[in-house]
Amino acid sequence: MTPYELDELVMYTYLRGRLDGPGFEQSQKALQFARKAHKNQERKDGKPYIIHPLSMACDAIACRGATDEIIATILLHDVCEDCGIPLSALPVNNVVKRGVELMTVPEVPKDDKPAIKRLYFGKLLESKEAIVCKAFDRNANLNDAEGALTEDAIVKNIVETHELLMPVLKEAKYAYPELSDMLHTIRTALKRTLTLLARYHNVNLE
Repeated sequence: MTPYELDELVMYTYLRGRLDGPGFEQSQKALQFARKAHKNQERKDGKPYIIHPLSMACDAIACRGATDEIIATILLHDVCEDCGIPLSALPVNNVVKRGVELMTVPEVPKDDKPAIKRLYFGKLLESKEAIVCKAFDRNANLNDAEGALTEDAIVKNIVETHELLMPVLKEAKYAYPELSDMLHTIRTALKRTLTLLARYHNVNLE
C-alpha cells in the first residue's frame, strides 16, 4: 500500500465511522458515491483524486457547524464537473444537488470568462452548502498548488481568490450567521494561505 493509498484509507475509515448514524444520511450516500466516481482518477500532483474531497470533509467536520448537507456537498463537489456524471444521478436530496450545481463551473468562451467567473462567485451565496464548500475547496487547492500548477495559474488563483472569493465569504457571515464560526475559521485559513503565496509569488494584494 502506497502512502497515498494509506491516507485515503485512513480518511475514508474515519468519515465512514463519523458519519455512521442518524442525521448523516446524505453524507453516507455521498461518501460511497464519490469514492466510486473518483476511482482511478488522479490530481495534477499525482495523488488519488478522492483524497481531495475526503480531506476537505475531514477539515469541515473539525470546524464547528458542519451539517450533513454541507459535508455531502463537499464530498460530491467535483463529481459532475470532473467525472461526467449528471446532477440528476447524484443519490442525494435537492439541497445537496443545488450546492453541487453552484460549485460546478460552466464551460464558457474564453472572452466571457471574467464576467462569468464574477457571476459564478456571486451565486455561491444562494447556497450555504456551496459557499462553505468553495472556501474549503479553494484553500485546499491553493495549498496543493506548488508543484501542481504553473506559475501563471498559481498567480491567477491568488488574485481570483482575493478579488472574488474573499468578499463573498465576508458577505456569507451575514447571510448565514449560524455558520459564523466555521466561516471565520476557513476565511482566516484562506487569508493566511493567500498572504504566504502572494509573498512568495510577488503578488500585490493591496
